[in-house]
Amino acid sequence: MTSPTPTRTDDDSRRVSVLLGLLFGLAGMGSSSAAIALPLLGDDLGVGVGQGAWTISLYALMLAVTTAVYGRVSDLVGIRIPLLVGIGLMTGGALMAAFAPTFGVLLVARLVQGAGAAAVPTLGVAVLSGRYDGATRGLALGRLAGYAAAVSCLGPLTGGLVEHAFGWRAVMALPILGVLVIPFLWRALTGEGTGASLDILGAVLVAGTAAGLVLLVQSPSTGATVAIAGVLLLVLGAPAVALRVRRRPHGFLPLTVIRNATVVRSALAAAAVPAAWFALLIAVPAVLVGDGWQAWQVGLLLVPSALVALGVPRVAGPLLDRIGSGPSLAVAGVIASVALVLASFGAAIVSSVVLGVAVVLVTIAFGLGQPSLSAAVGQAVHEDVRGVALGVATLLFLVGGSVGSAVVGGLGGVIGIDRSLALLAVLPLLGLVALLPELRGLRRPAADAA
Repeated sequence: MTSPTPTRTDDDSRRVSVLLGLLFGLAGMGSSSAAIALPLLGDDLGVGVGQGAWTISLYALMLAVTTAVYGRVSDLVGIRIPLLVGIGLMTGGALMAAFAPTFGVLLVARLVQGAGAAAVPTLGVAVLSGRYDGATRGLALGRLAGYAAAVSCLGPLTGGLVEHAFGWRAVMALPILGVLVIPFLWRALTGEGTGASLDILGAVLVAGTAAGLVLLVQSPSTGATVAIAGVLLLVLGAPAVALRVRRRPHGFLPLTVIRNATVVRSALAAAAVPAAWFALLIAVPAVLVGDGWQAWQVGLLLVPSALVALGVPRVAGPLLDRIGSGPSLAVAGVIASVALVLASFGAAIVSSVVLGVAVVLVTIAFGLGQPSLSAAVGQAVHEDVRGVALGVATLLFLVGGSVGSAVVGGLGGVIGIDRSLALLAVLPLLGLVALLPELRGLRRPAADAA
């Protein structure tokens, strides 16, 4: 009797998780490397740095709002087709951005690129969650997060070097390297799904509402018009989504996922980790470039964090297997909060050493928090809705990153980058509050046994 599930060996999990982590990192590099190119991009296309920042904001927006779409599609048709579509869009958007004749075309290209890159986080996690079990799964998820973080950390250095040698257009084209990874992953991608139809209206409503939230949290750095658009999308979209879920409980956003307390609490707690991550990716270059550093020098400062990210899976996987996903998320939240406090101090005194240590800490938090979220959600739902559950969780996870970038980008110019980082340090602690019911539930069996 044959099984559709591939052989679950340690060697196989290592290869697949490393390749998926590389693909995830290249998608993230679309944001971290492009940020370095903003000054030269603005000079070439006749826009200021503030306007140029829309290339980052729109990419992050599409990355967040389309994650759940890919998750649900993978439930219906399998992982292979949506991942190929996503990589195709990411590649096409990158090439379009590299050859964009005007700033308007560049923004459209970044929208396409972000919509494609969104396939990687959700579907990569879905591959590992469906392919492996137990300790092997935890180690694989940790390895994916570690390699993704390492490649993303190298984004500013890579972007700075590529821009210096070939110009900003070559930086925009970097994500096309993801195409080279797909042939090595092909046999690990499933091509089967439930065959059910996609709830297109539900997908549009969820994406629109998520877009409203992302626009709203980014509005401090983009103006009142964006804030109004975000509020309108939220006010109109949230009731519409609730009504759609009530009418179609097995539609795009299954009622079983919405009512799953573990999914919701874990996602809310985990969202604080990318908030810290994105905040530091913006704050550290801003502080050091303002102090006279070159872009490539800032990139070099992040190299130690990339090396640490490669070693995190060796700790994250066993820790996740030993104490469980809830406590692991709590540990990640505490580390993220400490990193933000340390970064606030480093920004205040303009210390590259302190800022570098803060980035290392938040890299550890990311390497532990992302696989913990994936494990918590994957174990809490039925496999028929695992894809969309991971998509919704990843959506909240990436929206957390938007919150971090919005606070630093919007409030940093008003109250200072150091104070904005200190303010963000509260967010991981709020995530711990959301996790309390899960952590209490873990203690009850021990108490009953005693």
